[in-house]
Amino acid sequence: MSLLEIFAPIASDMNVVDALIRKRLHSDVVLIRQVAEYIIHSGGKRLRPALVLFTANALGYQGCRHHELAAVVEFIHTSTLLHDDVVDESDLRRGNKTANALFGNAASVLVGDFLYSRSFQMMVSVDNMRVLQVLADATNVIAEGEVLQLLNCHNADVTVDGYLQVIHCKTAKLFEAAARLGAILADASPEIEQAMADFGMHIGTAFQIIDDVLDYSADESETGKHLGDDLAEGKPTLPLIHTMQHGTPEQVARVRHAIENGGREDFPAVLEAIQATRALDFTRDYARVEADLALKALHPLPASIFKDALLELPDFAVARCF
Repeated sequence: MSLLEIFAPIASDMNVVDALIRKRLHSDVVLIRQVAEYIIHSGGKRLRPALVLFTANALGYQGCRHHELAAVVEFIHTSTLLHDDVVDESDLRRGNKTANALFGNAASVLVGDFLYSRSFQMMVSVDNMRVLQVLADATNVIAEGEVLQLLNCHNADVTVDGYLQVIHCKTAKLFEAAARLGAILADASPEIEQAMADFGMHIGTAFQIIDDVLDYSADESETGKHLGDDLAEGKPTLPLIHTMQHGTPEQVARVRHAIENGGREDFPAVLEAIQATRALDFTRDYARVEADLALKALHPLPASIFKDALLELPDFAVARCF
């Protein structure tokens, strides 16, 4: 199923969230509005806010605070993108120029800070200490993940566990928080809340692992970014780790050199080594395991169209090509 089809049960909710995002983006500072609106409306999948809406609806929530929290989650995600692109010196995202390429690094960092602080203003308006705790913890863990990734760059000795630690902190934590928030709003039992959090963590992990596959296999016209960006930045992702564990001495040396030095000069040889060791197949299989764990976590949910849609998301995360 396409993402549009999966999102059909929450289409009206998503329209409300989009309107709320536009409203909450308002600032008297023109540059803040320009940068924030540019990145917010640049074609993101809205998966994280969708998890808030899906889980709240699947558990029978009847209020409207799930709209506010879905917008909060999107603001937090967007602020991390702004900061990421500055740190990574990226110039292309989703087929468009990054905000830092268009407006400059200083504007991107400061507007990212604005979105973070605006998201906390919105959290307070929900008036739920448990919500505040979950989102405060999540943003702190995400920041730790960003620093861990920075420390891992150009380190060819990163293990699978070290790689997964970065993913769990940097990417999957916000998925986990989003799914947990829906359960909190619905006053779900601790067991159901944890099951939803597990679902978010596993699908977020699968999603990021497939992103790392696409960096070596996707169509640039579909992904909207350059192939080999991770390699150019010296990021030791799972395809590279697997290649170093199973390649010939020459292949291992080539991959190590590429990670430690960055750049794109080694990309053709590294890609050949990745293909020779079937590293992309291995990485997709790893993501499939995470997707299956996400599906298992949904078992306690009562039957509904929202549960049916959630059951489609893990397959979408693994099968997507951009």
